Amino acid sequence: MASYYYLISSLPLLKTQGEPPLDYAAFLSMCRSAVSGSVYKTLEELTVNSGKGSLLSEWSAFYLRLSSELAYQRNIKLGRPCAVPYERDANIVQTVTAAVNAENPLEGEQLLLDLEFRRLDDMIGLHIFDEHALYGYAMKLRLLERQRSFSHDRGKQAFDSLMDGIRQQISSL
Repeated sequence: MASYYYLISSLPLLKTQGEPPLDYAAFLSMCRSAVSGSVYKTLEELTVNSGKGSLLSEWSAFYLRLSSELAYQRNIKLGRPCAVPYERDANIVQTVTAAVNAENPLEGEQLLLDLEFRRLDDMIGLHIFDEHALYGYAMKLRLLERQRSFSHDRGKQAFDSLMDGIRQQISSL
């Protein structure tokens, strides 16, 4: 535990805007000598869906509610029948509604990322130099990596390709 003081205080601040200050591989290399083998293995295998470990079980429950609400609202928007999620959180509902209705999908993703960071901050709470804080930081870094994988240019290219296919189908009618 004493080694967490140096490790956590040496980690750069993570923000939802801009590029992450380090990638996950660099983070793992910083952790290798400072954490136990089991903690390192958990960090190594960490995904946004992970639920094993302190903080991560609470995160998993939140992420499941968020995913359920996203699926529900996307289906409703597409006119598909869908059962209302069993457990709804007003903050999640409000953020997902804004994200689903955002004109720009990247803006919607940014709203979701902001919510996820706020929730992780709430979950970390006063845990500053322990596994709880370390797992929260790791999850934020994973979320940033996911966000960074979104590209405006690739998205526009995919959209244009879909539109070209639709135009060809319409013109062949």
